[in-house]
Amino acid sequence: MDPLARETIIDYYRNPRNKGHLDAPTVSHEEKNPTCGDVVTIELMIEDGVIQDVRFDGHGCSISQAAASMLTERVMGQSLADVQALDKEAVMEMLGIELGPARLKCALLGLKALKVGAYGLESWDWQRGS
Repeated sequence: MDPLARETIIDYYRNPRNKGHLDAPTVSHEEKNPTCGDVVTIELMIEDGVIQDVRFDGHGCSISQAAASMLTERVMGQSLADVQALDKEAVMEMLGIELGPARLKCALLGLKALKVGAYGLESWDWQRGS
C-alpha cells in the first residue's frame, strides 16, 4: 500500500470529517456489510436539489469509515445529479489504493448509502413537499 494513501486513510479514520447527525435530515439511509459488520449511515440536508449539509455515522474498519468521511467532503454543495454520477472509481481515487473484493465492499458502503438516498429523492416533489 502506498504510504501516503495509508496515512491519509488512517487520518480520516482517526479524525473523521462530518461525523455525527443532522437535526432534521431530508434523507437518511443506513447500509450494512453483513460479511464484516461495517455499518454506515448517511444523512443529507437537501435544498433545491443541492446537498447543503451531510453527515455520516457508523462503525467498522478504517477503509469503510475513511471512505464515508471522504465522501461527505466530496458531496457537500453538489447537486443530486452529481452524486448520482459518482461511481466506484471516484471512491478508489479518493482512497488512492487498490483493494481486493472483500475490502472493496467496505470502501463502497458509504457510496451505496449515499446513492440510495440521492436516488430515493429523485421522485421528491419539491413543490408539494412529498
